[in-house]
Amino acid sequence: MSTLPSATASLVESAVLAPVYRDPYGKLRLVFIRRTPHGVHGGQIAFPGGRREPTDATLLETALREAEEEIGLDRQRVQVLADLPMVPTMATGFCIAPFLGRLEGPPPTWRRQETEIDEILEVRVDDLLRSDAHDVERWQVPGWPEPRDVAFYWIGPHKLWGATYKIVEPLLARLAAGEWCI
Repeated sequence: MSTLPSATASLVESAVLAPVYRDPYGKLRLVFIRRTPHGVHGGQIAFPGGRREPTDATLLETALREAEEEIGLDRQRVQVLADLPMVPTMATGFCIAPFLGRLEGPPPTWRRQETEIDEILEVRVDDLLRSDAHDVERWQVPGWPEPRDVAFYWIGPHKLWGATYKIVEPLLARLAAGEWCI
C-alpha cells in the first residue's frame, strides 16, 4: 500500500481514486472532477480525492472516502486494480497516492458535492489518446520562479495538467495495452 517516501515526508498526505469503467458501447472511460474556482486547486481537472484525515487508516481509505464525499461513489462498487506511483505537487505541498479503481455494475448516477465540485466528467480513454488531445504551452504560474513548458490534455474546453497529468500520462498507455481486465 502507498506510504510516503522519506524524501516527501514533509508533504501533506493525500490520495485520489482514478475511477474507470466500460460504457454501454464497450469504451473505457475515466471519471474526473472539475473543482470549484475557490481553494488551492480551484478550477482544475482532477480525480476525486483529498487530504488524509486522522480517521483514515490508509491512503486507500482516504481515496475511497473522498470519492464517496465528492461524487457519491459507493465504495462497495469499486474494485481497486492498482496502487499507482505517488506524485508530489509542484507548488502546493501535497504528495498524492493515486489508486485505479474499476467501477462494478452499470455507470452510477453521480451526486456532486456542490461546495467543492463544479462538474463530473466521464472521459473516453480513446479521446485522451488522440494526438490532438495533448498539447504543451509556456505558462507562468503563481509560486513558480519563472515560466515553464506545461504539458496538458484537452478535456473539452478545459486543460488537465499538473499532478493529475503526471498520473494520467503513464496510466493511459497501460489502459490502452489492456494491463487490467476492465
